[in-house]
Amino acid sequence: MGVNLNLEDITPEEREELKRNVFVTSLDQLKAWSRSNSIWPLTFGLACCAIEMMATGGAHWDFDRFGVLFRASPRHADCMIVAGTVTKKMAPAVRRLYDQMPEPKYVIAMGVCATAGGPYVNAYSVVKGVDQIVPVDVYIPGCPPNPAALIYGVNKLQEKIRWEAKTGKKVTSQ
Repeated sequence: MGVNLNLEDITPEEREELKRNVFVTSLDQLKAWSRSNSIWPLTFGLACCAIEMMATGGAHWDFDRFGVLFRASPRHADCMIVAGTVTKKMAPAVRRLYDQMPEPKYVIAMGVCATAGGPYVNAYSVVKGVDQIVPVDVYIPGCPPNPAALIYGVNKLQEKIRWEAKTGKKVTSQ
C-alpha cells in the first residue's frame, strides 16, 4: 500500500523535519562524493619527497582518516602521487604505470622536483616536470613539502572531483 503525501496537509514543523531528513542529489554527484572520499594513491616515491609522503601515512598525520589508502599496484589505484625527481630514464616507467591505472585517474605532483625539475632542472637527465609525461591534476610545491601540504593537496583533489561532477566541466591543473 502506498502513502499519499500532500505537502499542504503537513505542519510547518513536519515540513522542516522533512527538509532535514530528505537528501536529494544526482547519481553522478553521489558517485563523485564516494570517489573523492576513497582515493587510493599509487605511491611513486623517487627522492626525499617520498619520506614526507610516507610520514603522511604514519600515525601522527593519519592519512587514512581522509579515505586515502596507499596501494602498491597501479591496477588498484586511482591517483598517482609522483614524489621526487623524475629522470628521463624513469619517465617511461612513470608513463607505463599511469597507463595501467583504471579510469578515472588523477595525478599529484609532490615537490618542486616533480613539478618543475627542482634544483636539478639544468641536468641533462632530469625531466623538467612530470606534466611532460602524464597530465597533472594537483601541484604541491616545496622542497620537500611537509605532510600537511600533501593532505592539503589531496583535499584540493577531492574538491576538484566533486566540482567536476557537479558542473560537468573538466578542471585543468591547480
